[in-house]
Amino acid sequence: MSKLLTAYCMKTKEKNVPMQDAVITKTARGGYMAQGHDGKGNKMTTMLGEATALEAIANGVAKKGF
Repeated sequence: MSKLLTAYCMKTKEKNVPMQDAVITKTARGGYMAQGHDGKGNKMTTMLGEATALEAIANGVAKKGF
């Protein structure tokens, strides 16, 4: 089983909500950011380290957007 990306949902104030349809992009300063939704229509964004971002892409959990 692959490891899911989790994030904080600003609308519902829940922590560690599993992110669906995640797309990982690079920021202007070289960081990694995952954007997706929680399955209920609420958008979520989280910052990731390089190792976590590349592992999520390799495992098929997220799509590469850069």
